[in-house]
Amino acid sequence: MSSGLARSRGRRRKGRTRSHVVELSLGAAAFAVGAFAIAGPLSHPDAAPANTAAAPAPHASPAGELTVASVDTGKKTDGARKKASAKKASGPSKYTDKKADAYFRSRWKDKTAKKVKDIRTTGRYLRIYTNLPENADNSKAAITLCKRGLEYLAERGEVNPVVFVQSRFGENGNPVLANILGPDDDDCRVTYPKPN
Repeated sequence: MSSGLARSRGRRRKGRTRSHVVELSLGAAAFAVGAFAIAGPLSHPDAAPANTAAAPAPHASPAGELTVASVDTGKKTDGARKKASAKKASGPSKYTDKKADAYFRSRWKDKTAKKVKDIRTTGRYLRIYTNLPENADNSKAAITLCKRGLEYLAERGEVNPVVFVQSRFGENGNPVLANILGPDDDDCRVTYPKPN
């Protein structure tokens, strides 16, 4: 009986030993991965971490004073400014329809025209982005810009025009303030479904 008990204890000990070995192996592997993640970039001093810029070297001015340029001026670069402009449609971007933009700027020079920030076209869709607030739906300026968009598309020969006049970028993106949804729509006013 004592030999059976000894065997049973021996097996238990082997099981515990194996689980400790597995735990230690996993712990060592996790430590090695963490150490590599930290030490890897440190062992390559010439490789700069992502999203950082090297500081310019200080240099002496002609008067002998030491000047150091700042790395982060807090100003957006032209590329960053264009990306923000494209997202918010708050100014010209790579999506701007240059022909439509030139048409609007040369044809109208009034207060309403100054509200236009970007004009984009996709097929027969004309989108006029403005600096108007979200609550300016069906405003005089929005309706006027919608009619001007229709005029532009008519001169291009578009028989099935779609025009969206959109507000400045806000919590809801650029909401539509006025629109024409095709040849059957003769009113630039935005309509809303009646509540049930």
